[in-house]
Amino acid sequence: MLSLATRSFSQVLSPPFRAILWKSLGITVALLIVVWMAIQGTVVYFIDFTSYPWLETVIGILTGIGALIGLGFLIAPVSAIFAGLFQDEVADLVESQDYPADPPGKPMALIPSLWLAVKFAGVVILGNLIALILLLVPGINIVAFFLVNGYLLGREFFQFAAMRDVDEAAAKRLRKAHGGTVLLGGLLIAGVLAIPILNLLTPIFATVFMVHLYKRVRARTMAAAV
Repeated sequence: MLSLATRSFSQVLSPPFRAILWKSLGITVALLIVVWMAIQGTVVYFIDFTSYPWLETVIGILTGIGALIGLGFLIAPVSAIFAGLFQDEVADLVESQDYPADPPGKPMALIPSLWLAVKFAGVVILGNLIALILLLVPGINIVAFFLVNGYLLGREFFQFAAMRDVDEAAAKRLRKAHGGTVLLGGLLIAGVLAIPILNLLTPIFATVFMVHLYKRVRARTMAAAV
């Protein structure tokens, strides 16, 4: 599993993937900056600091810090939405480079792909809200973050990789049959998500990694059936 993760990470940074990486990062960072500016602008607009200019500076600093924390929370769902625009492109590269003998995967149509990305972003937001609440509970906060994100990320990215090859029902059956493996893969993705700056690479890394993991799981399943 670790060898697959290392291999996947090296591929994300390799020349064939860099164009996709820069497009995804550029759109994600641009949106996050817009959100940050909107938050600060809203605070300044609704609160009158005329009599207390020093307070405006203090509030601006505090708002900026709060916005940074909020943006850190938004990185996963925002990048997931934009990754939906490039996931099939990433998966095509992985399959053509590493699995040329296999039939090529079927790219999803644009609307279903965007809907899947939006749905995934919603699931991630909900999951992380639960994790944030559990962060207030001593002893289980870090565990909650990794378990919630590991489960959600593993499930969604594995099913995406599988649905390029089989229908949704078959993808769900395969995921459930190998639930432990998929969860472990999701935990590795959650580890990347937990690292500031590096977490911007999470969607592309997760796509590459889960294509590899799906191929391994499928090969074992077919070997066991013989």
